[in-house]
Amino acid sequence: MTNVFSDIIQFRGNHYDFGYMQGEQLKNSPILLNRKKQWKSRWRNYLVEENEVKQVFTRFAPAIWEELNGLSDALSMKMVDAIREFGGYYYEYGRSGCSIFTDSDYMIRNYDNAPLSYEGRYVLYQPTDQGYAVIGPSMQITGRTDGMNEKGLAMGYNFVNRIKSDDGFVCNMIGRIVLETCATVDEAVSLMKEIPHRHSFSYVLLDQTAESVVAEVSPRDVIIRKANICTNHFEELTEENRYRMDDSLRRQELMEKQQRNVRDPYNAYRMLNDTDKGIFSKKYGAWAGTLHTAAYLPKEMKSWIALGGDRQPLIFDFNRWLTGEKLHATKIKGILDSSDGFINR
Repeated sequence: MTNVFSDIIQFRGNHYDFGYMQGEQLKNSPILLNRKKQWKSRWRNYLVEENEVKQVFTRFAPAIWEELNGLSDALSMKMVDAIREFGGYYYEYGRSGCSIFTDSDYMIRNYDNAPLSYEGRYVLYQPTDQGYAVIGPSMQITGRTDGMNEKGLAMGYNFVNRIKSDDGFVCNMIGRIVLETCATVDEAVSLMKEIPHRHSFSYVLLDQTAESVVAEVSPRDVIIRKANICTNHFEELTEENRYRMDDSLRRQELMEKQQRNVRDPYNAYRMLNDTDKGIFSKKYGAWAGTLHTAAYLPKEMKSWIALGGDRQPLIFDFNRWLTGEKLHATKIKGILDSSDGFINR
């Protein structure tokens, strides 16, 4: 068993200053050092054409480009290296699990991956230049694993396949751009159809109108379907699926069977977080162990999160934070049934 934690990061201001603040924090954090140890020199093999990436950011998320500039300046890092580290473009994504269950009022999500892939950063950011405020865990610093914005749009994604990848944004940056620029499911679906995708993922979307869809996305196609359960395979774009889907199908079937007992968000949360329900995963060595269980309640504007299994969630009132109230909590603590911890140690 290993004790883990996520730092709670709060910031209000423009994107450049947000990036600079994060860069200053990263100077005193083991995150970048540990990531470089894992990737060694492999990340330098990802060819990045700065002007090409800038053009794509300028079209879809110009403010996040300013955040990258802030990170670059704070860390005295060349912009091309900042793009590789934080840009969410041309980034190889490890195989992972993940399960999502939605109802008209909430989204519950297990994020499954290797502990050493997890940064341990839970971010609340309210921009003053452009874009919506967002709450959720970070990935690759600038990206988000899941989250909710000030309009009550919630998003989570599940890995499907990285074979036949193409030029484009990876999942965590697409999630960030969706949350910062879209107010509704319809707006998010339109963006999904325009933005370039590097890998194949399912994106689950829910807004305050109770509209909920699964966007099956590959570098070649985007299909939208109605569903309240999503794991790690496509139902429509089946030609994009991995050969091995046994565990994904197993978790889907378990949620389908157990949903008759779900009466409220807490029941749904327990279905995914309790280790005896069969959906929570301890396969940490196979890049498929559950690192966090998150819940997003768009109508209440509340966000829940827990690190590890069989735990009570820490609940954030996002509405109160949006009105200027500062959170006094600084860390989210948890325990994993793994010998590895997060890279923020």
